Amino acid sequence: MQALPQQRVKLLYLMKILLEKTDEDHPMTIVDLSTALAAYGIKAERKTMYSDLELLSLFGLDIEKQRSRSVGYYIASRQFELPELKLLVDAVSSSRFITEKKSQGLISKLSSLTSEAQAGQLRRQVFVAGRAKSFNELSYYSVDAIHAAINEKKKIAFKYFDYDAKMKRIYRKGGTLYQVTPLTLCWDNDKYYLIAYSAEHDELRHYRVDRIGDASTLDEPADVFSKKKFNVAGHIKRVFGMYGGETVSATLLFDEALVNNVLDQFGKDAIISAAPDGKVAVRANVSVSPVFLGWVFSFGGRAEITGPDSLIAAMRELVEANAEKYRV
Repeated sequence: MQALPQQRVKLLYLMKILLEKTDEDHPMTIVDLSTALAAYGIKAERKTMYSDLELLSLFGLDIEKQRSRSVGYYIASRQFELPELKLLVDAVSSSRFITEKKSQGLISKLSSLTSEAQAGQLRRQVFVAGRAKSFNELSYYSVDAIHAAINEKKKIAFKYFDYDAKMKRIYRKGGTLYQVTPLTLCWDNDKYYLIAYSAEHDELRHYRVDRIGDASTLDEPADVFSKKKFNVAGHIKRVFGMYGGETVSATLLFDEALVNNVLDQFGKDAIISAAPDGKVAVRANVSVSPVFLGWVFSFGGRAEITGPDSLIAAMRELVEANAEKYRV
């Protein structure tokens, strides 16, 4: 490599070395930096190194000087701090929607945003949670196709499938393409859903993104639907979590120790007040659905539905029907 091109790329390689090799615990001296540049075939004189570091600082690189037995230089701050990257890595590694292979790829890219020494801490984060992962590698690209269709106000086409006992895909409608207008994506209970308008059925529908295959944006414009008739936020409340049936205003009693569980489920929508015997009274809008009833039942004697009568009757029917299955 000739001298002139060397000097043109020296600043770039110096920035690369500082970003990859240094942090507060791993500074590099001028000699260290010159040796690292030499590995790329670039000669650097001590005198010019100081001006190079100053130029990079003027460019915006946060270079700090550390004095001990010798003077070392390191990157003091980055676009993402280490705690922020740990949070992102944990979210990726624990997400059921993202496959193990794709998780490793994303974590590798996130690791490149810090020094090599600190990247080791991020790689150890991968094994924090042993959660079941999706095995539909195409889900990642389905999300991109859905977002593209939403932004371009176009319809989307895809195949929708279930798994059989042998973990093979069984396509619904014999593999016929679904054609809908995508409205938004919803994350619920660690699963990703597409909320879409079906002109064929004149209603909002939801689809598990990890069970969508061969997704593509169509040239057809998105269908227009009445926001007065269809409310996406209301649809999400009815379909996901505690919703899915007739909505009623429920009153319940919980042990005071379960307040966190109540807040996790209902958030600020719940009205909570003190009750006798170490209980709290809760009023919230819920649906008469097995999902909600099962959630209450999971707390055993520490939770009780006190109204309305229709919800109490629904719980009684659910308990009796299941008790009959296990009666000797």
